[in-house]
Amino acid sequence: MSFASPLFLWFFLPVVLATVLVTPRNWRNGVVAVASLLFYVSGAGGTTVLLLVCMVGNYLAGRRLEPGAPGDRRLVLVGAIALNLAVLVVWKYAGFATRQLHDIAAVVGADLPVVELALPIGISFYTFHHISYVVDVYRGERPALREPVAFVTYIAMFPQLVAGPIVRFREIADQLPQPRVHRWDDIAAGFPRFALGLCKKVIIADSIAPLVDACFATPADEMTTSIAWVGAIGYALQLYFDFSGYSDMAIGLGRMLGFRLPENFARPYSSVTITEFWRRWHMSLSRWFRDYVYIPLGGNRGGVWQTYRNLSIVFVLTGFWHGANWTFLVWGLFHGGLLVLERRFGWDSAPATTRARIARRVLTMLLVVIGWVFFRSADLGTAFTIIGHLLSPDFGGLTETVAAAATNQRIVLLVLALGIVVLPDHPVSGPYLEASRDKIATAARVSLMTIGVGYAAILVASGTFSPFLYYQF
Repeated sequence: MSFASPLFLWFFLPVVLATVLVTPRNWRNGVVAVASLLFYVSGAGGTTVLLLVCMVGNYLAGRRLEPGAPGDRRLVLVGAIALNLAVLVVWKYAGFATRQLHDIAAVVGADLPVVELALPIGISFYTFHHISYVVDVYRGERPALREPVAFVTYIAMFPQLVAGPIVRFREIADQLPQPRVHRWDDIAAGFPRFALGLCKKVIIADSIAPLVDACFATPADEMTTSIAWVGAIGYALQLYFDFSGYSDMAIGLGRMLGFRLPENFARPYSSVTITEFWRRWHMSLSRWFRDYVYIPLGGNRGGVWQTYRNLSIVFVLTGFWHGANWTFLVWGLFHGGLLVLERRFGWDSAPATTRARIARRVLTMLLVVIGWVFFRSADLGTAFTIIGHLLSPDFGGLTETVAAAATNQRIVLLVLALGIVVLPDHPVSGPYLEASRDKIATAARVSLMTIGVGYAAILVASGTFSPFLYYQF
């Protein structure tokens, strides 16, 4: 069930909010837990059993991981992490690994089977939530949850279950036992944030998606520089408005339910370095890898080369976390290599002059767009073909297919989206819209909820929405 579907907007969400409003305060977690499992079952079907098994295992492990608990706590921690990673590796990467072995074996005439498993929705996200839970409890940062309902609420909370933000246990543990007090205030603050995300997704991201798809589907012998640049820039905008739109909707939904979920985006295309980009893009993922991988590996405490090694490991894992394809590995290596170069030559700090900042921002945006080509392409051959045309200009135009997809409406929205992302880096629209009470923010909220949501609702009703891009991860 998508946040941008009629079933969710006009039935599921109103029923859940109404139930939370009318039930006793200490029933909040129970309502959210049941609603979240129903939400997940509607999309995941039988793979819900895997989620339930993982939740039971990690809940029981948490009780034995608190400081002072009897037994070998470290052994329990290693076992819990191994279980979580095994689930992720088997269901997400078994098909990829066996395909590689099949292709290698075919060279010598052997025929090895390829394992094909249905990828459970949100497995990458709930696996990271489970690991965060057991590690934070083991470290003594928060006590283990005693109530199973509170644990289910944390892991399965439907606003963030299938595509984040990735909520570290320490960030939400103190909110789980607390009953909601200001229910209407939460709804009043959360709905504009949800509305902003809906408009980003339905009006902008979904509208330019057909144009992007047409560009990336262009055969190699018909690819031109014009098509390559339209596709690359279009995808950079589509992905940002789709994923940041989802995050805005998730944060708004969480707020309406009484939870404060962490921010996930802070105008990343305003960055003047790749280092800054990763402080602004998918921030919850960056923080997770920092706390549970980079720092445990030694971070930057072991010297220059150890730091470079740790950065490279993190971004190899970041790439493969996004998908079982060589394109994601190359994308991760691309960004990891850029971060190492910035540290090596001291380019990771922002330049002082305005002219230099503008030049560095343009360069950073160019590098990010090139990286997104790997992220979007079906295979490395397609990616290198497009990048070759990006960097080696020709005089070719658009093919008939791409020209047909480049309607006036899509071009206008593409230009509008590009104009939005090149604005200055402050304020960040989501938090500003949610928290600010000045006249401009108030006018923006009213306009968004009367015009933007109305138009988005019409598009949803007409069936023009598509699944969120990060559902596949």
